[in-house]
Amino acid sequence: MPQPLSELSKTAKHLAPAGHGLPPVPVNADAQTPAPADWVVRDGLSAPRGTRRILLTISYDGTAYAGWQRQLNAVAVQQKLEEALFTLTGEPIRVTGASRTDAGVHALGQRAHFDTASRIPAERFPYALNTHLPFDIRALDGREVDGCFHARFDAKSKRYVYRIHNAPHASALCRHLTAHVPVPLNGAAMRRALPAILGTHDFAAFQASGGTAKTTVRTLTQASLQAEGDELILTVAGNAFLYNMVRVIAGTLIEVGKGKLNEDCFLRALTTCDRLSLGPTAPACGLTLSRVFYGHEVPADGM
Repeated sequence: MPQPLSELSKTAKHLAPAGHGLPPVPVNADAQTPAPADWVVRDGLSAPRGTRRILLTISYDGTAYAGWQRQLNAVAVQQKLEEALFTLTGEPIRVTGASRTDAGVHALGQRAHFDTASRIPAERFPYALNTHLPFDIRALDGREVDGCFHARFDAKSKRYVYRIHNAPHASALCRHLTAHVPVPLNGAAMRRALPAILGTHDFAAFQASGGTAKTTVRTLTQASLQAEGDELILTVAGNAFLYNMVRVIAGTLIEVGKGKLNEDCFLRALTTCDRLSLGPTAPACGLTLSRVFYGHEVPADGM
């Protein structure tokens, strides 16, 4: 029986894998040396003296996990990664991820850093970790970064993809990677609705209950919908996202495609900040964190 991650091969041709062919991240030999001017030094968050900070690129099928963040009563991706690092190094390592993906959400390009006194070369960590990780979690890339670098706070942009399987019957192979919509969707209407969310706006209406963001202003640089066979592939990129924001966008687009919401619903929601102007939160299984960008990695056009 093929492993769960083999199902991601279909997605890979749509999404550029992170961690391969990227520009190197600057490294300070001494973790206490001030970071470059375009980085923010955060007291208490720098790597302790005598350790190195390693940045990983991670892919996972989120079906079996309660999200990225470690929890007391459920198994999370972070827990599995930290357990593998402990087995490998003997150190009680804490991993910090760039994005706290929810239960059932997948990743092709999650980024996460950790500090270690181990002398394992950074580029060898993925090979070593993958011998201790479950088959639905893979480390793809490892590199040493500045001791002041932070996987979450230094992220400049994130790209998400939401896949909709629009066919009368659900897919047996991609059921964990797509949201199934059995009724025909009007892709043209869905595309016409998307430009309204581009740019900088108050996305308060796009946040599911339970969000704790201090500000709801976000900037989106990409919002596109591509059709391929029975799939509609929504790609959204921006500087940051609110709780369930991409799934709210996807759920709303589906309602537009069904003809249950008007094409101007995004514009109305941005104007009124009214969550009721939008559709339901789409299922987690269709969402994949495609890539996290840092500094000069961010394309000017958001693509």
